[in-house]
Amino acid sequence: GGVPPATDLVLGATAGCLACFLTNPLEVVKTRLQLQGELQAPGTYPRPYRGVLRAAVAVCRADGLRGLQKGLAAGLLYQGLMNGVRFYCYSHAEDAGWTGYPGGTVAAGAVAGAVGAIVGSPAYLVKTHLQAQTLSAMAVGHQHNHESISSAFKTIYQQHGVVGLWRGVTGAVPRVAVGSAVQLATFASAKDWVSERQWFRKGSWAAVLAGGMVSGVAVAVAMTPFDVISTRLYNQPVDADGTGKLYRGFLDCILQISSREGLLGLYKGIGAVYFRLGPHTVLSLFFWDKLRNM
Repeated sequence: GGVPPATDLVLGATAGCLACFLTNPLEVVKTRLQLQGELQAPGTYPRPYRGVLRAAVAVCRADGLRGLQKGLAAGLLYQGLMNGVRFYCYSHAEDAGWTGYPGGTVAAGAVAGAVGAIVGSPAYLVKTHLQAQTLSAMAVGHQHNHESISSAFKTIYQQHGVVGLWRGVTGAVPRVAVGSAVQLATFASAKDWVSERQWFRKGSWAAVLAGGMVSGVAVAVAMTPFDVISTRLYNQPVDADGTGKLYRGFLDCILQISSREGLLGLYKGIGAVYFRLGPHTVLSLFFWDKLRNM
């Protein structure tokens, strides 16, 4: 508390963008791993991407070193919009005293995350399309073949209107709501816990980082299935009227992945999810916490 919500909007957006710049390569790898073998039984498809490190090398071979920063502009736009709105809403909840009630931190985090996901959804849609694009020999998932972030927005709008820019939002809302609730709740609790046991001095950078690391583990476990679903819904090809050709919606996506790829299909790329979410959680919350203190 102690920081006006409007200030938290700017600080949250700044923190999210700083973290995004450093972790975007892992977001590219995560997207490729989650689209690999889409709706195919395990062991029946080629795997150009195997594990986080080998997948990163594969991306570099296909797209060069710059390939690891594919979709960066869209990612920065998404993080700025989503985190700015998310921390703004959470700050309002703190000021109103809602986080002081039992479960208040979780509820406030979930609602704040859901609102942020809705606002940032078009940017996440374009980010996913751009990060999936690569050479045909290494391609996984549908290839939208956008030339740039601006042409992607323009093409989607011309073909499907404003509604088309929010395609896949049904997967984004539960994804960010769950992730935000777990992240903000576990971060606050872990930070206080390590300080109470005098492992680290209260308010020190070490306590903040420790809280972020614990939060990153929890977020990765809770969020990966929603992350896979969100990636699939955003990247799937659509008909002229904007109807998805692979999935009819959130629940249909869960059922199809579970039946065709097995339950583990919902945890595809969990290693990349953590290696991306872990540092991103640490960095974004660390930057946010320190910017607030300043």
